[in-house]
Amino acid sequence: MTSTPRTVSRRTILGTALAVPSAAFLAPLTARAETSTRHPKVTDGLRAGPRVRGADLSFTLQLEAAGARWRRHGRTAPVERIMRQAGVNWMRIRVWVDPPTGYSTLQSAVSLARRAKRAGMKVLLDLHYSDFWADPAHQTTPAAWAAQDLHQLARTVKRYTRHALETLSRAGAPADMVQIGNEITSGMLWPLGKLYDGSADQNWPAFTTLLRAGVAGARTARVRGHRPEVMVHIDRGGDNGGSRWFYDHILDHDVDFDVIGLSYYPFWHGPLQALQDNLIDLANRYDKDLIVVETAYPWTLENGDGLENILDTLDELPDADIWPPTPKGQLAYFTALRGVFGKVPGGHGLGFMAWEPEWIPGVGWTPGEGNPNDNLTLFDFNGNSLPAMEAFSAGRIKSS
Repeated sequence: MTSTPRTVSRRTILGTALAVPSAAFLAPLTARAETSTRHPKVTDGLRAGPRVRGADLSFTLQLEAAGARWRRHGRTAPVERIMRQAGVNWMRIRVWVDPPTGYSTLQSAVSLARRAKRAGMKVLLDLHYSDFWADPAHQTTPAAWAAQDLHQLARTVKRYTRHALETLSRAGAPADMVQIGNEITSGMLWPLGKLYDGSADQNWPAFTTLLRAGVAGARTARVRGHRPEVMVHIDRGGDNGGSRWFYDHILDHDVDFDVIGLSYYPFWHGPLQALQDNLIDLANRYDKDLIVVETAYPWTLENGDGLENILDTLDELPDADIWPPTPKGQLAYFTALRGVFGKVPGGHGLGFMAWEPEWIPGVGWTPGEGNPNDNLTLFDFNGNSLPAMEAFSAGRIKSS
């Protein structure tokens, strides 16, 4: 998810984060997807749930240390237990290389992965290849790797990826899937792996050298059971032209991967119909499985702490008329979202993961800051579960 400093206009930084220069060549195709007036029906989500119904719970350990507690039906329990009982079957866990104290390290990932496995969840390991937030506007090479040339960096990426997966496996909590980077729409490990750098080839060869190195690390890791599937993740859930542009290029450069991962936030990526159209097209075009690996929807426009939220006005929601920012509206959104995957051909629509649904007030997105996401959770400001939790059920759910 794109992070937003308080010192910069939220709208300005998001405009920068979502800009991929070369996607402009496909503007007519993108525009058709984004301006569709059809909406997936709310009733579409009433059928059996998609195979992947996950949640990124990476802030859990920090929240617990800060005193956060979560409840469902009045009962307090560890958040992964609450979510598993509601139907969540995957946990996504991010890893930064050398983050600020207390934030997402490989060791904290081991702790969360063990808890996920004990709760009966599968694990998606989200490797950012950065010391802190990585997204379309930020892909900073870890400080300890910054002096390396391209070939040295590729070797480091391969070794680091293999080590991370083997570490989880030795801990008895092997990853079932691994992301080679986080929202790498504009490349990774800048400046060496930055796309659209002004060169004639826009730096695709260097970027994909690093991407292939990460994949090689995943493929050669010595782990228990099956090797994890490999995901390549971008932020273009509602942008078919931008998605095609990216995946066409990495496949042209012989990047071998299993799963397409997309972020889809309606307030940044357009109406749900645009996502549905994109998923259908990508499944037909690439014959690969797809997961919306990040999504969220507001249950209120109120703010739970002193930091401005990333979404706080009604006009930022493209489908606010059918899914208002209320607890019931949030449930209706997730109900409709889960129905989208049944329309994806070839059984390639695996499902979705909510991004940081447990991130109630108490822990900042950077040290000393607040939480810009506290109205996009599946718990209220006090840790009580919201109706949208029902959308993670394996079977039919009640209409709101």
